[in-house]
Amino acid sequence: MGCVRRVVVTGLGLVTPLGVGAPHTWLRLTAGRVATAALTDQHFAQLPCRVGARVPQGEGEGQLHLPAHFTASQLRTMTPATAYARVAAREALQDAGWHPESEEERERSGVAVGMGMVDLEDILATGAALKERYSRVSPYFVPRILTNMAAGQISMEHGLEGPNHSVSTACATGAHAVGDAFRFIRHGDAEVMVCGGAEACINPLALAGFCRLRALATSFNEMPEKASRPFDIRREGFVMGEGAGVMVLEELSHARARGATVYAEVLGYGATGDAHHYTAPREDGRGAVRAMTAALREAGVAPGEVGYINAHATSTPLGDAIEARAIREVFQGHADTVAVSSVKGALGHLLGAAGAVEAVLTAIACHAAFLPPTANLEEAEPGLGLDLVAGEGRAWLQDSPKRVALSNSFGFGGTNASLCLAACD
Repeated sequence: MGCVRRVVVTGLGLVTPLGVGAPHTWLRLTAGRVATAALTDQHFAQLPCRVGARVPQGEGEGQLHLPAHFTASQLRTMTPATAYARVAAREALQDAGWHPESEEERERSGVAVGMGMVDLEDILATGAALKERYSRVSPYFVPRILTNMAAGQISMEHGLEGPNHSVSTACATGAHAVGDAFRFIRHGDAEVMVCGGAEACINPLALAGFCRLRALATSFNEMPEKASRPFDIRREGFVMGEGAGVMVLEELSHARARGATVYAEVLGYGATGDAHHYTAPREDGRGAVRAMTAALREAGVAPGEVGYINAHATSTPLGDAIEARAIREVFQGHADTVAVSSVKGALGHLLGAAGAVEAVLTAIACHAAFLPPTANLEEAEPGLGLDLVAGEGRAWLQDSPKRVALSNSFGFGGTNASLCLAACD
């Protein structure tokens, strides 16, 4: 057996409802800003939920102006989710300082970026166009709605000829993409991987579907900034968000040889299935327990060494309670001392992008020794038994100099992912 290849994070990119850019999002998140807002378009008027978390559009600081990033002809080839992924990937690669030029560098650099849902607006509009006449169907229609096209376009833009991989596992998509990229590097299939997730489906049809599932918050239409409230006793459902999270993973010696900044190390990855229900998690949290346990086992980390958990906690009554139960099961006597927060209180739930965005934020937490807060956590549900980072962030203080964290993501279909990251020594 050879030496285990260590995998580190050297580049970060974010497009989120709090703004464009990893530094911008992090500063607003830790300052307690909340991005959930009213959906005022008349097409949302009949829906029980009229709250969402959208990427801010415009030319101001932290806003996204897509025509500044892409030509009109380029924009015709991609959905907003793909565009968000490409913007985040550009930031991550620039941050990493990785621009492969030689054939060997390109062949050893790959992409793993996924999304949870195709663009329903594209499908609706194209269906209407077809009713008028066949020739109105865009030749880009099929490429636009393929969930692997973000990965493909990133690969083409940057000449990355290594593994070209895409994941679509609902709300666990981003975390699975990061975990798979970690494995590609660890197993020697690549030296560098651009990985993450993207989503952009805040539209009336998508919201109507989730409303019919009774998954969304519906009592906060007049107070949209209060709608997403993970672990809070008044939580009632999630708020849909959009955006993209991308990170550059790299084999440690490769990163060190070129003097790259290292934000964190990926130590382990766990992926499991509930085999239980198409939307509801197992009540005993067994799938989540096994995912976290697998990540810790691969990392060689004991539960008592973990200082922070970035929880999946979407603000649903059932899901948050089951995740808390799973954390208590895994951490036993340490469950009330490990800090836990969910950034979805501020960002909403970014679906297929959530796990990647949260992995980026967890890497920053490890690097900065600061724990992001759970917005709107005003009164925790009794009996959760966790050290919840409520309202305000706080310094990450612990006896061990190696800050270790878990980032959890769970999705419809009973799919679970957990990533173990740590400050790199």
